[in-house]
Amino acid sequence: MSRFLAGLAILLCCAAAAPVGASPAEAFLDRLRALCGQAFEGRITANLPPPTTPDPFEGKSLVMHVRECSEDGLRIPFHVGEDRSRTWVLTRVADGLRLKHDHRHADGSEDPVTWYGGDTTDSGTPARQAFPVDAASIANFKENGLDASLQNTWALEIEPGQRFVYELSRPSGRLFRVEFDLTRPVPPPPAPWGAETAAP
Repeated sequence: MSRFLAGLAILLCCAAAAPVGASPAEAFLDRLRALCGQAFEGRITANLPPPTTPDPFEGKSLVMHVRECSEDGLRIPFHVGEDRSRTWVLTRVADGLRLKHDHRHADGSEDPVTWYGGDTTDSGTPARQAFPVDAASIANFKENGLDASLQNTWALEIEPGQRFVYELSRPSGRLFRVEFDLTRPVPPPPAPWGAETAAP
């Protein structure tokens, strides 16, 4: 077989094995979906500017649990010590992905500041997706006196078999990042508050 034909055979083989038509958003979801049922502990890798008051995350165990997975999205509770109020809700939308934060009280009722987040505004990559704050979230923040959050952008990153990252940033210089170690699964935590009544 000539070198040309041998090279062509390799090219055809590899092209057939590659996924066809998978968008970066779908590839990102697939990477996360592969972790379904698993939990991982994290650590704060950026918290700027340095907090001047006691930070609710500092010194606490930080655990994310890929608890519920479907074809259209995932629910990922984020536990801060004994606080089980937070769940990241990631769903497909027409042009990409949507990230929302479901915040609950211990009795399962919704916190006044809940269901905030945003949609991707570009295709992102299989490793990183960013979510600028949406109009509904801006209205909620204004109603609750959280003007500092009006320019939030959240981002999620995943490096399979290595790390998962949750990030919050603002143009003001605010940067908060938690990095979870995917090399060492931990026992799944209890269900998040309001798991029985949470919206899908």
